[in-house]
Amino acid sequence: MKKWNMIIDVAECTNCNLCTLATMDEYVGNDWPGVAAPMPRHGHQWINILQKERGQVPMIDIAYVPTMCNQCDNAPCMKADKTGAIGKRDDGIVIIDPVKAKGHKELVDACPYGHIWWNEELQLPQAWPFDAHLLDQGWQQTRGHQACPTGAMRAIKVEDDEMARTARDQGLEVMRPELGAKPRVYYRNLWRFTKCFIGGSVSAEANGVIDCVEGAAVRLLKDGAPVAETKTDNYGDFKFDKLNENSGRYGVEISTQGRKKTVEATLGVSINLGEIKL
Repeated sequence: MKKWNMIIDVAECTNCNLCTLATMDEYVGNDWPGVAAPMPRHGHQWINILQKERGQVPMIDIAYVPTMCNQCDNAPCMKADKTGAIGKRDDGIVIIDPVKAKGHKELVDACPYGHIWWNEELQLPQAWPFDAHLLDQGWQQTRGHQACPTGAMRAIKVEDDEMARTARDQGLEVMRPELGAKPRVYYRNLWRFTKCFIGGSVSAEANGVIDCVEGAAVRLLKDGAPVAETKTDNYGDFKFDKLNENSGRYGVEISTQGRKKTVEATLGVSINLGEIKL
């Protein structure tokens, strides 16, 4: 059976928040029986965009990651639920029943991702229900998908084996895979949020003038062994990306035209080594 999934490209998200606003437009003040009671006007972000700044000026980038109920197949919230309020439909969508869940604030803490919100006015735990009421009417996209101007967010309904192939072929990832929750929200280019880089700029003096060095060979060393290599661009810049945070000490070896220099770097989060003069 075909089931719903969401694919989000982190590289394409610009933090415009139109997906968040479209979701609020759909649920604030609107009651969708069996799917969701009205969303509060303030306090809830059923689609919440995380932000991460990497590096230091001038070598810096920012990643934006839309997050939401992951529609997990092995949902921790369902395991913790003793009320029968949280259920999973045959099409993969997780629903918190707005009648059965009333008064059960403990369900908010049942989601390790933090995607269940407490509606104080209605005394109700709530989460984004993948716009199930719209899909049941024949829609082929969610409101967030519809509103996204860059195509960063895309809802698809496919067989599980096809989704597995897509995830494998496109290098898609899920948030916090160590939880074993089997989310149905997948991310492309998630490394921009989860990984870090070591970068810098190479310069040298020639005829009394200090200028950037283009085409210098740069190797990244870990425990004395090379793990990656690149060349400086026409601005003298280099970057080694997709490194694990807090992965410790590295050596950056730079060589060009008979000159060689090695600098040390201890990697916690992304680091710009700045100007390295040969």
